[in-house]
Amino acid sequence: MIWALSLLLNNQKVLKRAQLELDEHVGRQRQVREFDIKNLLYLQAIVKETLRLYPAAPILIPHESVEDCMVAGYHIPVGTRLIVNVQKLQRDPQIWEDPCDFQPERFLTSQKDFDVKGQSPYLIPFGSGRRMCPGISFALQVMHLTLANLLHGFNISRPSKELLNMEESAGMTSIRKNSLEVILTPRLPAQVYE
Repeated sequence: MIWALSLLLNNQKVLKRAQLELDEHVGRQRQVREFDIKNLLYLQAIVKETLRLYPAAPILIPHESVEDCMVAGYHIPVGTRLIVNVQKLQRDPQIWEDPCDFQPERFLTSQKDFDVKGQSPYLIPFGSGRRMCPGISFALQVMHLTLANLLHGFNISRPSKELLNMEESAGMTSIRKNSLEVILTPRLPAQVYE
């Protein structure tokens, strides 16, 4: 969520387009509900792009082959441990055009069929297969609904004119090096917040 807000604050056009989509599909007289999310394609693309650039864990938990196998012409013996650098994989310039740029539109056009549920080998922020994160459904549901309500209910801005520093701290999880500070102002009629 923090990475999504950081990326949006540094890309005001994307933020405005997301708020426009929310106004068109939800209106300004009520809060976003869970059933609205399926119609918010641009918001879904923002979440995918955020998870592509900043997966929760940049390195997946190790996997071990249980039998000899062949992968891309290479013999992989039983017991081989595989550690996937998912952040590097999801920024591969052979797969992604401008891989380090925040472009949610890519999930509405060229990569619209990519999902984050382990089906696309180039986008696996929650892992893939039997060792995939068991909290994926809950995480996606909460992230979509929370981000949608935040963007719909508030104008969000940076405390200064300078772009946010997107530097990450070292560790097992992907977190910002510096805390995120934002300014929130209501953008809906007062009765919607009651």
